[in-house]
Amino acid sequence: MIYHTIVIEETGESFRCAPTETLLAGMERLGKKGIPVGCRGGGCGVCKVEITAGSYAKRVMSRDYVSVDDEAADRVLACRVKPTSDLRLKVLGKMAKNVCRPQPAIAAAA
Repeated sequence: MIYHTIVIEETGESFRCAPTETLLAGMERLGKKGIPVGCRGGGCGVCKVEITAGSYAKRVMSRDYVSVDDEAADRVLACRVKPTSDLRLKVLGKMAKNVCRPQPAIAAAA
């Protein structure tokens, strides 16, 4: 299977995402606690991101959370977007607090 590399600009972290899965599903594999996932159907708006580079396929999203202007500016919901190339994104809104939080350093074994 082909995988695309997704880079989160705020942290420099990256994850692999298959073209058959949503960005949110791939992001969850980062293992960060507290990533809000909400409804997973485009109706709650908690997984809003801005795609800054790359291409993607998208499904219908609630206009309550993604306006026509947002969509035109590549601000979309991660639960409704599947990559068609490598992507770069910025995390917006409620999800930024947990996705962009630095991970605690793991203590070296003595």
